[in-house]
Amino acid sequence: MARKQKPKRASSKPTSSIRNIAEVDWEDLAGHFGGAYSKFLVHPDTTGAKHVDYRISCYQPRAYVELHAHKIQEQIYHVLEGEGLMQVGTKRQVVRRHDVIFITPGVKHAIYNTGLADLVFIVVTTPPHDE
Repeated sequence: MARKQKPKRASSKPTSSIRNIAEVDWEDLAGHFGGAYSKFLVHPDTTGAKHVDYRISCYQPRAYVELHAHKIQEQIYHVLEGEGLMQVGTKRQVVRRHDVIFITPGVKHAIYNTGLADLVFIVVTTPPHDE
């Protein structure tokens, strides 16, 4: 699967929608490794959303996103299944089902699936672009 920077563009005009998660392709993004996939469920490039990027991610064991920071974006991670290691700044902590992580702009962070099963989590990012 080729690495992609952004989800496939559907429309630039906001469109209210109801769709099943199975209708959305998994994306293999730059900076994500070892079986780290995301589905862009609500995003400017898929629904025309102006203020939010809402995605579900599934990381296979040993998968991770590299340590990075955002200039202006805030993020929320909500773990649905599995367990792994979340790094926020210099702190690393085990995260598991129902843990919620809030990340402010400028703070380096990464998530690693150090568990035995898939790590599934929601990521909410606002604004959707880091510009």
